[in-house]
Amino acid sequence: MKVSIVETGFLKLDGGAMFGIVPKPLWQKLNPPDENNKCTWALRCLLVEKGDRKILIDTGIGNKQDAIFQSRFEPHGDESLLDSIAKNGIAAESITDVLLTHLHFDHVGGAVQYDNKGELVPAFPNARYWTNDVHYRWACEPNAREKASFLPENFLPLEKAGVLSFLSPQKDDLEWLAGIKLRFVYGHTEAMMVPIIPYRSRQLIYCADVMPSSYHVGMPYVMSYDIRPLLTLEEKERILTDAAENGDWLIFEHDPKLACVGVVKDEKGRIAVGAEIAL
Repeated sequence: MKVSIVETGFLKLDGGAMFGIVPKPLWQKLNPPDENNKCTWALRCLLVEKGDRKILIDTGIGNKQDAIFQSRFEPHGDESLLDSIAKNGIAAESITDVLLTHLHFDHVGGAVQYDNKGELVPAFPNARYWTNDVHYRWACEPNAREKASFLPENFLPLEKAGVLSFLSPQKDDLEWLAGIKLRFVYGHTEAMMVPIIPYRSRQLIYCADVMPSSYHVGMPYVMSYDIRPLLTLEEKERILTDAAENGDWLIFEHDPKLACVGVVKDEKGRIAVGAEIAL
């Protein structure tokens, strides 16, 4: 199995929203905000190659949104989804599966693109796209709190094209493709999927938005975006405890600097960020 980090650029989000109840004098030391209180965050996807499967996990923010959207979230950087995949020797047509951890715009925006007729079509024409039925219904009928995060143009064209497959959430980790397991979590949004990937005699955990960055390893660091923050605490505590005991590596989707790390217990028995890992 080959696992590659896929960098797709950056966006800016309000620091207070990203760090929740943590006071600004603390979080601004970790990720300094600009004059508008916005911090820079990565849009990091993952490519898994095993046998005839070429699996892309999440698709970043894309490039099809209007000027108002662009000014609000300021996507920037020299790297794009398709270019980063190409650097790994993979063409868009070669991707067999696209796993969407959840359907917030910064995770699914690159899943579709405009064709030469101005129609929105799957960006990976030969891929099967994967979500789950519970989360998809949640995204199609969003609550007022999350409505701005679910943009129908990012995922309805996938259903229209007939390329969506729907998993069914379960309590235990679900065995999916190429030995990858999926854990269904409910703190950030309804039935988000956390991929757990066997790799080098250990596990890679793609944290999605349970822990968007290494800054969120500390237990109080929970985003204000989360619909059930106390449940996020439980879900990330399980991930961190298992990682510390088993030597799992964590991949952060939004950390502006660190892609993959191990974790350690400090002198007080708290779990902390360990060494950076090169895949």
